[in-house]
Amino acid sequence: MNSVAVEERVQIEPARLLNSEFWRDYVVTMRPYLLFVSGITGIVGLSLAPAIAVGSTLMLGLAFFLSYGFGQALTDCFQLDTDSLSAPYRPLVRGTIRRGDVLAVSLVGLVAIGVVLTLYHYWNLPLAAAAVAGLATYTYFKRRWWAGPFYNAWIVVVVAMLGYMSGLGAAGTRITGSVQLVATVATVFFGYANFVLTGYYKDIAADRATGYHTFPVVFGLRTSSYASDAMALATVSACGVVVLATLADAPMAIGHTVAFAFLLAGLVRLVLTQVRIHRVHVESEAHRAIDPVVRAYILLLSSIALFQRPSWAPALLVFYAAFLFAMERRPMKEQI
Repeated sequence: MNSVAVEERVQIEPARLLNSEFWRDYVVTMRPYLLFVSGITGIVGLSLAPAIAVGSTLMLGLAFFLSYGFGQALTDCFQLDTDSLSAPYRPLVRGTIRRGDVLAVSLVGLVAIGVVLTLYHYWNLPLAAAAVAGLATYTYFKRRWWAGPFYNAWIVVVVAMLGYMSGLGAAGTRITGSVQLVATVATVFFGYANFVLTGYYKDIAADRATGYHTFPVVFGLRTSSYASDAMALATVSACGVVVLATLADAPMAIGHTVAFAFLLAGLVRLVLTQVRIHRVHVESEAHRAIDPVVRAYILLLSSIALFQRPSWAPALLVFYAAFLFAMERRPMKEQI
Protein backbone atom coordinates (compact mmCIF):
# COMPACT_ATOMS: atom_id res chain seq x y z
CA MET A 1 0.00 0.00 0.00
CA ASN A 2 1.51 3.34 -1.04
CA SER A 3 1.72 6.42 1.17
CA VAL A 4 -1.14 8.19 -0.64
CA ALA A 5 -3.51 5.27 -0.01
CA VAL A 6 -2.49 5.15 3.65
CA GLU A 7 -3.09 8.90 3.99
CA GLU A 8 -6.57 8.62 2.40
CA ARG A 9 -7.48 5.73 4.70
CA VAL A 10 -6.39 7.70 7.77
CA GLN A 11 -8.39 10.73 6.67
CA ILE A 12 -11.67 8.81 6.45
CA GLU A 13 -11.14 6.59 9.51
CA PRO A 14 -13.76 7.66 12.09
CA ALA A 15 -12.43 8.59 15.50
CA ARG A 16 -13.21 6.12 18.25
CA LEU A 17 -15.54 7.11 21.05
CA LEU A 18 -12.83 7.40 23.72
CA ASN A 19 -10.41 9.39 21.56
CA SER A 20 -9.97 13.14 21.99
CA GLU A 21 -10.58 13.57 18.25
CA PHE A 22 -14.12 12.25 18.68
CA TRP A 23 -14.93 14.72 21.43
CA ARG A 24 -13.42 17.59 19.48
CA ASP A 25 -15.66 16.78 16.52
CA TYR A 26 -18.65 16.09 18.75
CA VAL A 27 -18.33 19.59 20.22
CA VAL A 28 -18.36 21.00 16.68
CA THR A 29 -21.52 18.98 16.02
CA MET A 30 -23.13 20.48 19.14
CA ARG A 31 -22.81 24.02 17.64
CA PRO A 32 -21.29 25.74 20.72
CA TYR A 33 -22.49 29.15 19.52
CA LEU A 34 -26.12 27.95 19.71
CA LEU A 35 -25.93 26.45 23.19
CA PHE A 36 -26.85 29.93 24.36
CA VAL A 37 -30.25 29.54 22.68
CA SER A 38 -31.36 26.70 24.94
CA GLY A 39 -29.49 28.28 27.83
CA ILE A 40 -31.50 31.51 27.77
CA THR A 41 -34.72 29.61 27.04
CA GLY A 42 -34.39 27.57 30.22
CA ILE A 43 -33.24 30.62 32.16
CA VAL A 44 -36.27 32.68 31.14
CA GLY A 45 -38.54 29.89 32.34
CA LEU A 46 -36.62 29.73 35.60
CA SER A 47 -36.98 33.50 36.06
CA LEU A 48 -40.77 33.16 36.18
CA ALA A 49 -40.62 30.88 39.21
CA PRO A 50 -39.84 31.97 42.79
CA ALA A 51 -36.20 32.72 43.60
CA ILE A 52 -34.04 29.67 44.39
CA ALA A 53 -30.51 29.04 45.66
CA VAL A 54 -27.59 30.21 43.52
CA GLY A 55 -26.19 26.67 43.31
CA SER A 56 -29.44 25.29 41.92
CA THR A 57 -29.69 28.19 39.47
CA LEU A 58 -26.19 27.50 38.13
CA MET A 59 -26.76 23.74 37.88
CA LEU A 60 -30.04 24.19 36.03
CA GLY A 61 -28.51 26.84 33.78
CA LEU A 62 -25.76 24.40 32.77
CA ALA A 63 -28.32 21.68 32.03
CA PHE A 64 -30.32 24.02 29.79
CA PHE A 65 -27.14 25.26 28.12
CA LEU A 66 -26.01 21.77 27.11
CA SER A 67 -29.44 20.54 26.04
CA TYR A 68 -29.33 22.30 22.66
CA GLY A 69 -25.99 20.73 21.82
CA PHE A 70 -27.09 17.18 22.61
CA GLY A 71 -30.36 17.77 20.78
CA GLN A 72 -28.67 19.26 17.72
CA ALA A 73 -26.25 16.35 17.50
CA LEU A 74 -29.19 13.93 17.76
CA THR A 75 -31.14 15.57 14.92
CA ASP A 76 -28.00 15.75 12.76
CA CYS A 77 -27.91 11.95 12.78
CA PHE A 78 -31.16 11.93 10.78
CA GLN A 79 -30.32 14.72 8.31
CA LEU A 80 -27.11 13.53 6.69
CA ASP A 81 -28.71 13.66 3.24
CA THR A 82 -29.36 17.40 3.19
CA ASP A 83 -26.38 18.27 5.41
CA SER A 84 -24.02 16.56 2.95
CA LEU A 85 -25.00 19.23 0.41
CA SER A 86 -25.49 22.31 2.60
CA ALA A 87 -22.91 21.73 5.37
CA PRO A 88 -20.12 19.44 4.12
CA TYR A 89 -17.78 20.68 6.85
CA ARG A 90 -19.69 18.90 9.62
CA PRO A 91 -17.91 15.90 11.17
CA LEU A 92 -20.80 13.48 10.63
CA VAL A 93 -20.91 14.35 6.94
CA ARG A 94 -17.12 14.03 6.59
CA GLY A 95 -17.27 10.67 8.33
CA THR A 96 -14.74 11.58 11.02
CA ILE A 97 -17.14 10.38 13.72
CA ARG A 98 -19.63 7.51 13.64
CA ARG A 99 -23.38 8.11 13.56
CA GLY A 100 -23.95 5.38 16.13
CA ASP A 101 -21.49 6.96 18.56
CA VAL A 102 -23.09 10.38 18.15
CA LEU A 103 -26.54 8.90 18.72
CA ALA A 104 -25.37 7.13 21.88
CA VAL A 105 -23.63 10.17 23.39
CA SER A 106 -26.53 12.46 22.52
CA LEU A 107 -29.14 10.20 24.07
CA VAL A 108 -27.05 9.64 27.19
CA GLY A 109 -26.56 13.39 27.53
CA LEU A 110 -30.24 14.16 27.08
CA VAL A 111 -31.27 11.41 29.52
CA ALA A 112 -28.78 12.70 32.10
CA ILE A 113 -30.20 16.21 31.77
CA GLY A 114 -33.71 14.78 32.09
CA VAL A 115 -32.75 12.97 35.28
CA VAL A 116 -31.30 16.15 36.82
CA LEU A 117 -34.42 18.14 35.93
CA THR A 118 -36.72 15.40 37.22
CA LEU A 119 -34.96 15.56 40.58
CA TYR A 120 -36.17 19.15 40.82
CA HIS A 121 -39.76 18.42 39.78
CA TYR A 122 -41.44 15.11 38.89
CA TRP A 123 -43.44 16.76 36.08
CA ASN A 124 -40.16 17.34 34.28
CA LEU A 125 -39.98 13.62 33.48
CA PRO A 126 -42.82 13.61 30.91
CA LEU A 127 -41.75 17.04 29.66
CA ALA A 128 -38.17 15.92 29.05
CA ALA A 129 -39.37 12.68 27.44
CA ALA A 130 -41.62 14.65 25.10
CA ALA A 131 -38.73 16.91 24.12
CA VAL A 132 -36.44 13.97 23.31
CA ALA A 133 -39.22 12.31 21.29
CA GLY A 134 -39.76 15.58 19.46
CA LEU A 135 -36.07 15.87 18.59
CA ALA A 136 -35.96 12.28 17.35
CA THR A 137 -38.96 12.85 15.05
CA TYR A 138 -38.17 16.39 13.91
CA THR A 139 -36.68 15.34 10.56
CA TYR A 140 -40.01 13.81 9.51
CA PHE A 141 -41.83 17.08 10.18
CA LYS A 142 -39.09 19.24 8.70
CA ARG A 143 -39.92 17.66 5.33
CA ARG A 144 -43.43 19.16 5.53
CA TRP A 145 -43.81 22.88 4.90
CA TRP A 146 -46.72 23.27 7.30
CA ALA A 147 -44.90 21.76 10.28
CA GLY A 148 -41.15 22.42 10.39
CA PRO A 149 -40.74 25.76 12.26
CA PHE A 150 -43.70 25.19 14.56
CA TYR A 151 -42.74 21.60 15.35
CA ASN A 152 -39.24 22.69 16.28
CA ALA A 153 -40.59 25.62 18.28
CA TRP A 154 -42.81 23.54 20.58
CA ILE A 155 -39.77 21.48 21.57
CA VAL A 156 -37.98 24.67 22.60
CA VAL A 157 -41.08 25.82 24.50
CA VAL A 158 -40.71 22.63 26.54
CA VAL A 159 -37.23 23.83 27.58
CA ALA A 160 -38.79 27.02 28.96
CA MET A 161 -41.39 24.98 30.83
CA LEU A 162 -38.66 22.71 32.20
CA GLY A 163 -37.02 25.83 33.61
CA TYR A 164 -40.25 27.03 35.15
CA MET A 165 -41.11 23.66 36.67
CA SER A 166 -37.58 23.23 38.02
CA GLY A 167 -37.84 26.60 39.74
CA LEU A 168 -41.17 25.66 41.29
CA GLY A 169 -39.76 22.36 42.49
CA ALA A 170 -36.65 23.93 43.97
CA ALA A 171 -38.75 26.57 45.74
CA GLY A 172 -41.33 24.04 46.90
CA THR A 173 -44.28 25.90 45.37
CA ARG A 174 -47.16 24.91 43.12
CA ILE A 175 -47.98 25.88 39.55
CA THR A 176 -49.72 29.23 39.26
CA GLY A 177 -50.88 30.57 35.93
CA SER A 178 -49.95 34.13 34.99
CA VAL A 179 -50.04 36.47 32.03
CA GLN A 180 -46.23 36.60 32.12
CA LEU A 181 -45.94 32.82 31.78
CA VAL A 182 -48.36 32.56 28.86
CA ALA A 183 -46.83 35.53 27.03
CA THR A 184 -43.29 34.25 27.63
CA VAL A 185 -44.23 30.88 26.13
CA ALA A 186 -45.64 32.75 23.10
CA THR A 187 -42.44 34.79 22.80
CA VAL A 188 -40.34 31.62 22.82
CA PHE A 189 -42.63 29.84 20.36
CA PHE A 190 -42.85 32.56 17.71
CA GLY A 191 -39.31 33.83 18.24
CA TYR A 192 -37.79 30.40 17.74
CA ALA A 193 -40.13 29.53 14.86
CA ASN A 194 -38.91 32.67 13.10
CA PHE A 195 -35.30 31.61 13.68
CA VAL A 196 -36.04 28.17 12.20
CA LEU A 197 -37.84 29.57 9.16
CA THR A 198 -35.04 32.05 8.52
CA GLY A 199 -32.51 29.25 8.93
CA TYR A 200 -34.20 27.27 6.15
CA TYR A 201 -33.16 30.00 3.71
CA LYS A 202 -29.55 28.85 3.75
CA ASP A 203 -30.41 25.25 2.79
CA ILE A 204 -32.98 25.69 0.01
CA ALA A 205 -31.01 23.97 -2.78
CA ALA A 206 -29.99 21.06 -0.54
CA ASP A 207 -33.49 20.66 0.88
CA ARG A 208 -35.06 20.71 -2.58
CA ALA A 209 -32.59 18.12 -3.84
CA THR A 210 -33.20 15.75 -0.92
CA GLY A 211 -36.98 16.00 -0.65
CA TYR A 212 -37.33 18.42 2.26
CA HIS A 213 -40.43 20.44 1.37
CA THR A 214 -39.71 23.35 3.70
CA PHE A 215 -41.74 26.55 3.49
CA PRO A 216 -39.13 28.42 1.38
CA VAL A 217 -38.77 25.42 -0.96
CA VAL A 218 -42.53 25.22 -1.56
CA PHE A 219 -43.54 28.89 -1.53
CA GLY A 220 -40.33 30.75 -2.38
CA LEU A 221 -38.46 33.58 -0.70
CA ARG A 222 -41.05 36.34 -1.09
CA THR A 223 -43.91 34.52 0.61
CA SER A 224 -41.57 33.12 3.25
CA SER A 225 -40.40 36.63 4.13
CA TYR A 226 -44.01 37.67 4.81
CA ALA A 227 -44.49 34.61 7.00
CA SER A 228 -41.35 35.63 8.87
CA ASP A 229 -42.76 39.14 9.33
CA ALA A 230 -45.89 37.67 10.92
CA MET A 231 -43.82 35.57 13.32
CA ALA A 232 -41.66 38.58 14.23
CA LEU A 233 -44.77 40.67 14.94
CA ALA A 234 -46.18 37.92 17.15
CA THR A 235 -42.85 37.70 19.00
CA VAL A 236 -42.71 41.44 19.69
CA SER A 237 -46.35 41.55 20.75
CA ALA A 238 -45.95 38.67 23.21
CA CYS A 239 -42.74 40.14 24.62
CA GLY A 240 -44.47 43.49 25.08
CA VAL A 241 -47.26 41.82 27.05
CA VAL A 242 -44.69 40.26 29.40
CA VAL A 243 -42.94 43.57 30.00
CA LEU A 244 -46.15 45.53 30.61
CA ALA A 245 -47.60 42.87 32.90
CA THR A 246 -44.37 42.69 34.91
CA LEU A 247 -44.08 46.45 35.36
CA ALA A 248 -47.74 46.61 36.40
CA ASP A 249 -47.05 44.08 39.18
CA ALA A 250 -43.74 45.42 40.51
CA PRO A 251 -41.98 48.79 40.86
CA MET A 252 -39.04 49.75 38.69
CA ALA A 253 -35.60 48.59 39.88
CA ILE A 254 -32.05 49.54 38.88
CA GLY A 255 -31.64 46.22 37.10
CA HIS A 256 -34.57 47.09 34.87
CA THR A 257 -32.32 49.60 33.11
CA VAL A 258 -30.28 46.71 31.74
CA ALA A 259 -33.54 44.89 30.91
CA PHE A 260 -34.68 47.83 28.81
CA ALA A 261 -31.28 47.94 27.10
CA PHE A 262 -31.58 44.26 26.18
CA LEU A 263 -35.16 44.83 25.01
CA LEU A 264 -34.20 47.75 22.77
CA ALA A 265 -31.21 45.88 21.34
CA GLY A 266 -33.41 42.86 20.66
CA LEU A 267 -36.03 44.93 18.87
CA VAL A 268 -33.36 46.59 16.72
CA ARG A 269 -31.92 43.20 15.79
CA LEU A 270 -35.36 41.83 14.95
CA VAL A 271 -36.17 44.79 12.71
CA LEU A 272 -32.80 44.30 11.02
CA THR A 273 -33.68 40.64 10.47
CA GLN A 274 -36.94 41.48 8.76
CA VAL A 275 -35.34 44.14 6.56
CA ARG A 276 -32.58 41.78 5.50
CA ILE A 277 -34.80 38.75 4.92
CA HIS A 278 -36.71 40.69 2.27
CA ARG A 279 -33.39 41.37 0.55
CA VAL A 280 -32.24 37.75 0.42
CA HIS A 281 -32.24 36.64 -3.22
CA VAL A 282 -29.82 33.71 -3.05
CA GLU A 283 -29.20 31.36 -0.15
CA SER A 284 -25.56 32.42 0.19
CA GLU A 285 -26.92 35.72 1.52
CA ALA A 286 -29.19 34.08 4.10
CA HIS A 287 -26.70 34.31 6.97
CA ARG A 288 -27.12 38.09 6.95
CA ALA A 289 -30.70 37.60 8.19
CA ILE A 290 -30.05 34.52 10.35
CA ASP A 291 -27.32 36.23 12.38
CA PRO A 292 -29.52 39.05 13.75
CA VAL A 293 -32.56 36.81 14.34
CA VAL A 294 -30.69 34.53 16.73
CA ARG A 295 -29.22 37.57 18.48
CA ALA A 296 -32.69 39.08 18.75
CA TYR A 297 -34.05 35.86 20.30
CA ILE A 298 -31.38 35.80 23.00
CA LEU A 299 -31.66 39.53 23.70
CA LEU A 300 -35.46 39.52 24.00
CA LEU A 301 -35.54 36.50 26.31
CA SER A 302 -32.71 38.03 28.36
CA SER A 303 -34.79 41.18 28.78
CA ILE A 304 -37.79 39.16 29.97
CA ALA A 305 -35.59 37.30 32.48
CA LEU A 306 -34.18 40.59 33.76
CA PHE A 307 -37.59 42.15 34.20
CA GLN A 308 -38.37 39.19 36.49
CA ARG A 309 -34.92 39.03 38.13
CA PRO A 310 -33.12 42.41 37.88
CA SER A 311 -30.29 41.08 40.07
CA TRP A 312 -29.27 38.71 37.26
CA ALA A 313 -28.03 41.64 35.15
CA PRO A 314 -24.26 41.04 35.64
CA ALA A 315 -24.60 37.33 34.89
CA LEU A 316 -26.65 37.86 31.73
CA LEU A 317 -24.28 40.55 30.48
CA VAL A 318 -21.44 38.02 30.77
CA PHE A 319 -23.68 35.38 29.16
CA TYR A 320 -24.35 37.56 26.13
CA ALA A 321 -20.70 38.55 25.79
CA ALA A 322 -19.77 34.86 25.76
CA PHE A 323 -22.39 34.26 23.07
CA LEU A 324 -20.89 36.99 20.88
CA PHE A 325 -17.43 35.44 21.32
CA ALA A 326 -18.75 31.99 20.36
CA MET A 327 -20.54 33.39 17.30
CA GLU A 328 -17.30 34.87 16.02
CA ARG A 329 -15.58 31.49 16.30
CA ARG A 330 -18.13 29.39 14.41
CA PRO A 331 -16.60 27.20 11.65
CA MET A 332 -18.46 28.79 8.72
CA LYS A 333 -19.88 32.31 8.54
CA GLU A 334 -22.73 31.12 6.27
CA GLN A 335 -23.81 28.37 8.70
CA ILE A 336 -25.66 29.36 11.86
